[in-house]
Amino acid sequence: MKKKYQNGFFIFGLTVLVIMVSQLDFHQVWQGINRAGYWFLAVILLWFVLYIFNTSAWWIIIRSLNREKISFWWLYKVTVSGFALNYATPGGMMGGEPYRVMSLAPKIGTEKASASVILYAMTHIFSHFWFWLLSVVLYLLTQQLSIPMTIMLLAITAFCTLAIWFFIKGYKKGIAVRCMNMLSHFPMIKKKAQHFIERHEEQLASIDQNIAVLHGQNRKTFVTAVVLELACRVLSALEIYFILLVIMPSVNYIACILILAFTSLFANMLFFLPLQLGGREGGFLMSAKGLAMTLDAGIFVALLVRLRELIWTAIGLLLIKFDKKQ
Repeated sequence: MKKKYQNGFFIFGLTVLVIMVSQLDFHQVWQGINRAGYWFLAVILLWFVLYIFNTSAWWIIIRSLNREKISFWWLYKVTVSGFALNYATPGGMMGGEPYRVMSLAPKIGTEKASASVILYAMTHIFSHFWFWLLSVVLYLLTQQLSIPMTIMLLAITAFCTLAIWFFIKGYKKGIAVRCMNMLSHFPMIKKKAQHFIERHEEQLASIDQNIAVLHGQNRKTFVTAVVLELACRVLSALEIYFILLVIMPSVNYIACILILAFTSLFANMLFFLPLQLGGREGGFLMSAKGLAMTLDAGIFVALLVRLRELIWTAIGLLLIKFDKKQ
């Protein structure tokens, strides 16, 4: 990647990060860290492991499209930096995905780099829908139902099922051309999208071909990538579990999965906010109340999770600058 683009990504992410840090109540943050003690360190280290799952899913996708050896730990660095840019970007995936493509393109070519990034993004989102469906089943098995909750669970099930169907179609036939065709019908960007399709028709078709090949001929790779991402979702509930152990020694891990599922669903509805500001906090408070936990527990979890996100965002942005090969 050219140094000017690298610096551009770094400066943009750092500016947003500084703005978000300035909104913190530092006295409350310090109290939260002191209260959590070594469990907060466990939360930070947990995400070092979880990013290995994310990197592994992307790595096997790249290997299925290109046999040239890519360093796993170099890809780990790009993965962490990509997520950091996504967290800091309103709309999500508008900063991290271009960064990943531009970092990987010199190694395997723009078309394969674009295909691998799109495939990984699809797999990452695809796993979310399976995670939310799994959480619906867990809720039915462990919690008492009310009429409002029954309606909500039915709506979530219908939404996730429809989304999974859409993604499976996208895997079979490709999604790059379809998405650009959809954008070409939006009034504000209609002309730009049409012009982009005309200029890059062959490249888009090649990306879709690579996507279809992975799903059709490399089914094992596809399933492995989805399972890795789904496992990452389930294991990330350990973060909530570690934090709640501080104030609720009898905390149930299933409840932590349900809190994470509801919070991530609510936060993703507010995808247009950097770091889903307010969305995660609101999700933690509502899910804690729904599972008969105290509001204090919800606030405590939300505070430390937000702090962990900021720390890993800062780490990811710093890693952008640690690329010896410009």
